Amino acid sequence: MSIATRRAIRALFCPSTPAFITVALWAAGASANPRPLPFSYPHEQLPENGTELEQYVDFTTAKASDPSNPISKQYGMFQFQTEFEHGITDRLELGLYVTYSPSAPTDFTNTPLPLEGNGMKQRLRYKLDDTGAWPVDVAVYMELSENERELELEGKVILQRRFGIMRLMANVTAEQEFYYNAKHDFVFDPSAGVTFEATPSIQPGIEWWMRGEYPEENVPKNRPFSLGPHQYIGPALLVQMGSLWWTNGVYLRVSDWDHDLVPGETFGKLWIRSVIGYGF
Repeated sequence: MSIATRRAIRALFCPSTPAFITVALWAAGASANPRPLPFSYPHEQLPENGTELEQYVDFTTAKASDPSNPISKQYGMFQFQTEFEHGITDRLELGLYVTYSPSAPTDFTNTPLPLEGNGMKQRLRYKLDDTGAWPVDVAVYMELSENERELELEGKVILQRRFGIMRLMANVTAEQEFYYNAKHDFVFDPSAGVTFEATPSIQPGIEWWMRGEYPEENVPKNRPFSLGPHQYIGPALLVQMGSLWWTNGVYLRVSDWDHDLVPGETFGKLWIRSVIGYGF
């Protein structure tokens, strides 16, 4: 065996070499399941015994009242969601969430409610067949949420189709909300988008999402702005770095664009969602 050959073998298997690091990162990335679009789930799931940790951050602008000033105040409203995902089988995936929405500044009143309360979620996602086996890939999703203001049941149908480097995704989502004050709401919040796998590490795209809330008691004659439906659209970008991936979406509200928020309304003209994931 030549000296050059022995050096090549050592370079491949020695943990201190860049070659080993590259191979290790690639192997770790294979167990990750990045989301190219922040709101829409893809059909792909974690493999059996694969595990992933994801952190969501949502930001939008909001307004509140200030008792010391007749002019309403604008501030940034954040929501945080931490998700632990695990592949029970190659087709069945478990997700466990912790949600947290910081309070508005203490001197503000008439503040809006964020979409997520402080609490927990549990969900199962099941794909009906392997990705690419059907003309349109199909998966189903069921979620239970508990927080300080409501119990929520959510169902979702996930659809996907690939055309070369282009991937089309659509999620049809409906929620039934059971508030602790004995009120009930039905929520319809679908999303859809397209991504392009420019490289395995860079995937730009564009995404649309909507949210409309429909009370089942005391239905208003004229729907207030807060109930929607609200529609947002904007660019998204996935960056994958081995087992670590990062997705960002920046959206503009395209419904009721001329509406200026008043204190207590949640849906600003700008919405940003960032998701960071790491596969183990």
